[in-house]
Amino acid sequence: MTVNASDIGARGSPSIWRNTAAWIKAADIAVVLLAISLPWSTSLVAIFAVVWLLLLIPTAELRDFTETLKRPACVLPVLLFALAVVGTLWATDIPWAARLQGINPVAKLLAIPILIRHFEKSGRGLWVGVGFLASCTVVMLASWLMFVDRRFVFDATRSLGVPVKNYIAQSQEFALCAFAAFGTAVYLLKTGRKPTAALLAILGVGFLANMVFVASSRTVFVCIPVLFVIFAVMHFSSRGVVLVMAAAIVLGAIGWISSPYLQMRTTMIFTEYQIYRDTNAITSVGERLEFWRKSIKFVEEAPLVGHGTGSTKTLFAQDAVGQTGASAQIIGNPHNQTLNVAVQWGIIGCLVLYAMWFLHLKMFTGSGLAAWIGLVAVVENFVSSLLNSHLFDFTEGWIYVLAVGIAGGMVARARPVSAVTEASPRITAPAVAPAGRA
Repeated sequence: MTVNASDIGARGSPSIWRNTAAWIKAADIAVVLLAISLPWSTSLVAIFAVVWLLLLIPTAELRDFTETLKRPACVLPVLLFALAVVGTLWATDIPWAARLQGINPVAKLLAIPILIRHFEKSGRGLWVGVGFLASCTVVMLASWLMFVDRRFVFDATRSLGVPVKNYIAQSQEFALCAFAAFGTAVYLLKTGRKPTAALLAILGVGFLANMVFVASSRTVFVCIPVLFVIFAVMHFSSRGVVLVMAAAIVLGAIGWISSPYLQMRTTMIFTEYQIYRDTNAITSVGERLEFWRKSIKFVEEAPLVGHGTGSTKTLFAQDAVGQTGASAQIIGNPHNQTLNVAVQWGIIGCLVLYAMWFLHLKMFTGSGLAAWIGLVAVVENFVSSLLNSHLFDFTEGWIYVLAVGIAGGMVARARPVSAVTEASPRITAPAVAPAGRA
């Protein structure tokens, strides 16, 4: 890098304001801290996100903006946010406080294109992945400790085995970590690093076992079989796929037989449905079915552009008048990402949402660890969003933003021909080679 004389301070070193490499490294550290804090705190995530953006200011270039706009995978999250902002204009019967609050869950998607561009330049995405995995491992160990010895349950109001946040967010974190660890273990095994591969495989099993025996959401048990199929297809030959799937089925059967918790969580689905069907009582399954039924009705009333940003809770409140039981529940989240978008922004919003998912999925169809982690994150978010609004939820949404943004940047960086010309020295990252097929 050429340093102008004007950039040299009294001590002969480059001016800190012109030291792009130092600012980029500091911004990387802020994202690492954000990822480490995500399983534990919401306020720290917000703080580190702001710090990260501030640290990026001295590194910003017009070229970053123009390069970002050339990529549909970067533009579509911005477009969904813009739709949320414009959607406040036709939510005429909704208080402005609710409209502005409706923008908030979408705002974090703006970080995706910035993360992609940033980690395409810095190449330190592995730092973030290791930090997040280490943080989730600590949560997992604390969960097991609570399960094994009840003396470590310091808050009796919390679910057993959930030391922080809630079991839904914890399950999404653990599922991502488990399959990211499995994919990385396959890659390391192919490169001869057997001890590290074995450690990651054990970690992955630990995350899955925790969800089977200790605490989990029912949504994650819909995601796990899908992720297992993708894992087998992406990393093994045809014969290997059959063996992996057979092993998964056997282990699943053993888990079912040996886990009263898993049996209880599964059978409660049918019990809750029967109670809701017969008495309209408030159950988890019954509420979800009511939310979907009413949301479909709201979409039918305004199919093209929806009812506007922040309208969901008001619509449910109006429909609950004179109702009882599950039908009287008022919610701002219909527990389905498609319906959450459709109620507010109609078919137009759904087209933008699915186009974004598709392009992000397409971005990770290649080989390599970064592509694998990004693929797991997109598939997990899409499948879980059939039963929740995980893209708009805080922890689950930030998992998607970080994984897609950072892995997307690493994938872009690994391309043979890069359109990026950096003003600062290129930072060499550990090689990310294809995982291969066993």
